[in-house]
Amino acid sequence: MKNLRRTKILATLGPATDAPGVLEGMFDAGLDVVRLNFSHGDAETQIERANAVRDISAQTGRHVGILVDLQGPKIRIERFKDNKVILEEGQSFSLDINLDGNAGDETQVGISYEPLAQDVNPGDRLLLDDGRVVMDVVNVVNMRVNCTVIVGGDLSNNKGINLQGGGLSAAALTDKDKADILTAAKIDADYVAVSFPRTADDIHEARMLLNRAGSSAGIVAKIERAEALDVIDEIIIASDAIMVARGDLGVEIGDANLPPVQKDLIKRARALDKVAITATQMMESMITNPIPTRAEVFDVANAVVDGTDVIMLSAETAAGKYPVKAIEAMDRVCLETEKQPNVRLSNHRVESQFERSDEAIAMSAMYLANHGNCKAIVSLTCTGSTPLWMSRISSGIPIFAFTHDPKTASKVTLYRGVFPFLFEDNAPDQETRYQAIFDIMKNRHQVSDDDNIIITHGDFHRVEGGTNTLQIVKVR
Repeated sequence: MKNLRRTKILATLGPATDAPGVLEGMFDAGLDVVRLNFSHGDAETQIERANAVRDISAQTGRHVGILVDLQGPKIRIERFKDNKVILEEGQSFSLDINLDGNAGDETQVGISYEPLAQDVNPGDRLLLDDGRVVMDVVNVVNMRVNCTVIVGGDLSNNKGINLQGGGLSAAALTDKDKADILTAAKIDADYVAVSFPRTADDIHEARMLLNRAGSSAGIVAKIERAEALDVIDEIIIASDAIMVARGDLGVEIGDANLPPVQKDLIKRARALDKVAITATQMMESMITNPIPTRAEVFDVANAVVDGTDVIMLSAETAAGKYPVKAIEAMDRVCLETEKQPNVRLSNHRVESQFERSDEAIAMSAMYLANHGNCKAIVSLTCTGSTPLWMSRISSGIPIFAFTHDPKTASKVTLYRGVFPFLFEDNAPDQETRYQAIFDIMKNRHQVSDDDNIIITHGDFHRVEGGTNTLQIVKVR
């Protein structure tokens, strides 16, 4: 039986992946989902990349999902006369909304985010360029934020600004984001990621706009703001998945606080039956090097042990020299980590009462899988709900989602340990249906004759939420 990687790999597309043959190589290396980063590139370029993914998926028969990542609010400084300045510890420096956008110098720079002057108070700490430059607010005079440099260094054009501890009031969805949601609907994206949400209302607004545009895409909440942690359960429940976006989040809460927060976010997402994505700098050295550092290997492995569904590559694939090798490296680390017994065991909801029969069936299937002699689970599903519940339980048994709906097949590409198959169930009886399933799985080298597998399905064809049957059957 082929050894399948349960943890999914999400890779960002960009100029490096546009080169001939690279995207095909990424498919071969084990890519599960692509990310279209709408912070870079125009809509037409992203549409072309999405079409390329769909074409290769059709050619290879591999369902690779598409995630559109919205830019969100840009809280940045403007530009310097000479493109860059060097700031010294203890010097004065000002952020001024009224300053010409190209007039920055060693004493001041313009800002693109007008409400900054209302959002900060004397004593607040501002972190620029992902915390590489640190300033404390002295006072605010006529929309000019006067600061003292605490940690100096190089500061160049258009670098980001974070407020330590959070509290910047920028809306999660900008006018650009709302226009990009229309593009996401045109692409028929499987998921849309919302940047910098503060509350569940931001997620609800994005879903409303997507539905209005005719899209049924799942919503990924990017956890990047400190204040989002205060209402994290509400945000998780409103979303289909969360992304632990460790760049901005780490700046706002402090790097020492990030590891326990990451672990807790993954744990909460799984407890609430939602998908967890771990992102940012996972193998950043591979932007320029063909192998990861040992620290990066440990970082990926720890995320797998924590139960993340997905690990994400950003610049490693979008702009790096080795996009295919980066996926191959992640694949190796995940496969080896998943062999550990503690990654295959789970006590998830063992004492829960289930209100829905399909959820109870899902939990029962996983209990059987972990305590019986079964090689695989097959879930005949319309919406993907049953395999999602199954995937919340750690196991070494692969879950195969057989569905007639291409959207469901793409949606489950984010689910840990779930592998999609398009399946037109036109069988006149159960025996014929099961034989068709056996044939597909044997042809893909997933099972052999006489293997025991678990099959879940409903009594009625293509009825949502109708899973009510679990059987252990022998492959023949």
